[in-house]
Amino acid sequence: MVFDSPHSGYAWPADFVPVAPEPAIRTTWDAHVDALLADAPAAGITLLAATFPRAYVDVNRDAADLDPDLLAAPWPQPLAPTDYSRRGMGLVRRLALPGVPMYDAPLLPDAVEARLAQWYRPYRTLLAGWLADVRAAHGLVWHVDWHSMKSVGNAMNVDAGARRPDIVVSDRRGTTAVPGLVARIVGWFTLRGYVVTANDPYQGGDLVRTFGAPADGCSSVQVELNRALYMDEATCEPHAGFAALRADLAEFAGVIGTWAREAARDAAREAARDTARDAARAAAAPDAR
Repeated sequence: MVFDSPHSGYAWPADFVPVAPEPAIRTTWDAHVDALLADAPAAGITLLAATFPRAYVDVNRDAADLDPDLLAAPWPQPLAPTDYSRRGMGLVRRLALPGVPMYDAPLLPDAVEARLAQWYRPYRTLLAGWLADVRAAHGLVWHVDWHSMKSVGNAMNVDAGARRPDIVVSDRRGTTAVPGLVARIVGWFTLRGYVVTANDPYQGGDLVRTFGAPADGCSSVQVELNRALYMDEATCEPHAGFAALRADLAEFAGVIGTWAREAARDAAREAARDTARDAARAAAAPDAR
């Protein structure tokens, strides 16, 4: 198992000089998600958490998902801005909140490239390496990409004005994880009293798209936690629900770790059976010489 929390960092690099009000920038922060997951390593799960803000550079976006209107000069490589960039929340955010610009002038391409070189690529390279190491050691790896979400979508979101469930679990509609994994996660949290949906309103971002390859032994799932469960959304201060959610996530880490180990053992047994069957067929085959 590998957990990552790409948006829980809030230490501002020296070259991050936005003009948006700090309270508006805080709304982009998956505040305290790394702290909610702090018990995962005790369950044998590798945990990677960003220290830099997603408002500065978003490691859950493709490197080409950059708004050209944010740049003071042309980008040296082809860009492929998605709807995230068009809504102001691409690789580098143009808006902190609807109608609230992050910057008062376009950014130099060299400055954006420095963000990629110093923060974006190292994070993704480290995550890729850990996933590869765990898969090599155990035959498969399960990756959970953790986020938090506003309790109500705003005008920059596809579900603007909608009240959100407690938890959203997604695998890009069945493409980034083994069949049934999302359903098991949804069922586990539902039994504990949470309102949980699958792939609605979130389907999974670029990290699960990039790393989720169940046919090759890597299942990748995204989980969104409703911020109202554990903190005051206006101040970002944890409230009484924080301890209860952290305890549930600690229990979940143990459970999903057990599921992953069982899946690895099953895969190893199946591979051994396949090897033995192939050897038997080869031994029984007539000499073709």
